[in-house]
Order: sequence, then C-alpha cells, then structure tokens
Amino acid sequence: MTTMAQETVTATGAARTAAPQTASTVRRHELAAFLRHRREHIAPEQVGLPRGTRRRTPGLRREEVAQLAAVGVTWYTWLEQARDIQVSVQVLDALARTLLLDRSERSHLFQLADAIDPQPAADCPVVTPALQSMLDQLDPIPACLQNARYDILAYNRTYGMLLCDMDAVPPEDRNCMILSYTHEEWRSSIVHLEKSQRLMAARFRGSMADHLADPTWKTLLKRLHTSPEFCEVWDRHEVLGASPRRKEFRNSHVGRLTVDHTDLWLGPSRGPRMVTYAPADEESRARLERLHAIAQAR
Repeated sequence: MTTMAQETVTATGAARTAAPQTASTVRRHELAAFLRHRREHIAPEQVGLPRGTRRRTPGLRREEVAQLAAVGVTWYTWLEQARDIQVSVQVLDALARTLLLDRSERSHLFQLADAIDPQPAADCPVVTPALQSMLDQLDPIPACLQNARYDILAYNRTYGMLLCDMDAVPPEDRNCMILSYTHEEWRSSIVHLEKSQRLMAARFRGSMADHLADPTWKTLLKRLHTSPEFCEVWDRHEVLGASPRRKEFRNSHVGRLTVDHTDLWLGPSRGPRMVTYAPADEESRARLERLHAIAQAR
C-alpha cells in the first residue's frame, strides 16, 4: 500500500471514530469554561476566605467552590471538565450564589445547563425603562405589567394603591392569585372576589399547559394549594382564555370604582402583558384622579 493510500485510510478511520459535536456537548464545554472563568475571577476575600501566602491559583480553588456550594469536589471537577453528568437546579442555584453571579450571568448559567431557573425574577428583563415610562404616563389609569403566572412585574402609582399598598407587599408575594387568597385588603377591594378567583384559576390552568415542567409554575401551584379556597376552585378544571371585561373595585381611599380591564400583549399570547383599568364612567374617572393625587402626595 502506498504512503498516500495509508494516509487516506488513517484519515478515514479517524473520521469514523470522531464523536459528533452535539448541542449538549457544546453546552457542556461552554458551561465548563464559564464556571472556570468565574471561579478564577473571584478573590477569596469576596467570599470570606483568607488569601494566604501560598496561593498560586488565580481566584478560587475548585475545592473552595465545592465547599461553599456544598457539593463534592470530584463532582464539581467533572463539571469543569465538561463531563456528561446531571446537574440539579438546586446545585445550579448554589453555584450561582457561590460565584456571585448577577441576574444575566445566572440566566446564562441555567441556559448552558439546559435547566429552568426556579427563582422568580424580582426584576424581569421585560420591564425596560421605556415600558415603565409608559406605565407612568398612563396615570391616573391604573396599569401594571404581568406575566402569565399573574406575577406583578411593574406598576404605576395609581395601580400601586388600587387594591392595596403594593409597595408594602414583598416582591415574592406580588402575584394576583397569591394576594387574592392571602391579603385581606386585596380581597376586600375586589367586589366579585369569587368570580375573579375562578377566572384567574381558569386562565392560569390554560397557560400552564405550556409550562408543565417549569419549576416556577409548580412552586406557585404548590403554594396556592395551601389554600382550601383555591383547591376548591382548581378542582373545577375550568379553562379560559384572555378577554376584556368590566370589573368593580372597592378602594379604601376613594370608594367604589367601575373599570374596563384590557390586556395589551407584549409578545406571544400567554406571555407578558400590560394590564390597564380604564374608568367605565365619569364618577370612576374622577375617583381615579383623586387616587392618583393621593399616590403622588405620598
């Protein structure tokens, strides 16, 4: 066999044995590189560790990251070596905190691991300064941004005092469904509370079909199931899509309000939306203006 023929056979054999670069393989290597880079750029002092005099590794050592994240050193080493191992969302959460990742970096970490972040976003990327400005300019019409889970992502001043003092509600509790079962002022402000709860549960069920494996949806549903009221409504298995409708509120500052609820979608259906409550009559308009004046004076 000639030398050229031998080289051809060798090259062909190598091509046959080479493993293809799958998407999961690429993600694992990107994840490994990202973890190494972040580890090497965190000073020991940033995480409460002494630097010492014999440290040669830039940033943190692998064993230090493993200890801080409460995972095995061997397992973390395999992760940085891009081995094909399973990574739970709990471990990813611990690594994100250990490596001091900001929101964008944390999101990148979960994307590379092909996992869904179970932590609700306190500041959602959809809330741009332009959208917040639009909400503010709608005053005295109450307006807010919500996602399909009914998380309240942002709001203007009038909405902030429409059903309760929204600023006093912890960010993790700013969810219309949670508030309708747990917050007394919110509950008393909705004239037709039971109907509202049924409509929200029906819409939530319809939207959840797209998020059955999403930990954030399952966590919210588990929390809601602590309420017997919710369990009774949920067991009806009702499903409903979005539709404009008239609502009545009983505001503690200005009295009864009749408004027309409208959803303005910011993306695909069942995604984030701007919710507005336009006054349905002149009396409600005047009362919303008074409510806005009260909110401005705070």
